[in-house]
Amino acid sequence: MELITILLSGLLGLITPAGILLDHTAENAIRSQLTSFEQLQVRVDNAPTHQLLQGKINQIRIAGRSLQLKRQDFRITALELETDAIEFNFRNRKQRPLLKQPLQAGCRVVLTEADINELLQSEAFLARLRKLNITSAGTVNTAPEPVYRIANPKVKFLANQRIGFQVEIQEENNTEPLLIKIETGIEIEAGRRLKLIHPVAKVNEEEVPTRFLNVIVNNLNQRLDLGNLEADGLIMRILKFNMKANELEIGAFVRIEPSSKLLNVRL
Repeated sequence: MELITILLSGLLGLITPAGILLDHTAENAIRSQLTSFEQLQVRVDNAPTHQLLQGKINQIRIAGRSLQLKRQDFRITALELETDAIEFNFRNRKQRPLLKQPLQAGCRVVLTEADINELLQSEAFLARLRKLNITSAGTVNTAPEPVYRIANPKVKFLANQRIGFQVEIQEENNTEPLLIKIETGIEIEAGRRLKLIHPVAKVNEEEVPTRFLNVIVNNLNQRLDLGNLEADGLIMRILKFNMKANELEIGAFVRIEPSSKLLNVRL
């Protein structure tokens, strides 16, 4: 999601009162945010060309394969993004234009099991985990010293829309880490809620009691509601979620309100 907002808001920032937003300009801006890529195409449809001066773009289309991101230290196997028509008002040469209406786009993202594990093992992601202190009740602890420390997260795609996840949790004052293994189905409800279905968890190969596991799962299901993003002026709906043979395909609709702070992100 962060990538999509970076791309859309960044391309909007390239538009100037002189009406400059060419295919190669937009493509070069995106390339500058990639460490490497196999294929990248950007198409800005603003025919007739004078309508850009009037604050209108018919469509922006982006397609790429094997995109290695700089900021997130993350690889995307395939990305396709296509916006609706965009209307905006110019302010001045130093400020990006203001949207007249929400910015809407459809996107398709393909990730492999290796892509996701690369993200989970990245220094940026691990740094976030180090700051996350978890109590035995499964809630965030604001105390200065952690009760548990999370390390070595890893996922594995399984059959029947199920996924395996394992992580080591180092308990405070205990030199032996706990190995947590979780297997769960994943279901998208109403296009916005990612739900864990029939989860099974083990700690050092000992199965976690269902009652305790359900408390944690219910908490996670609430956190995995995309409706939580709407306070930031972002609406996202999952239209397709298909996991198969080490590959995850996600199709989504994205709507960013003109007032959203996410539009301040720049390429």
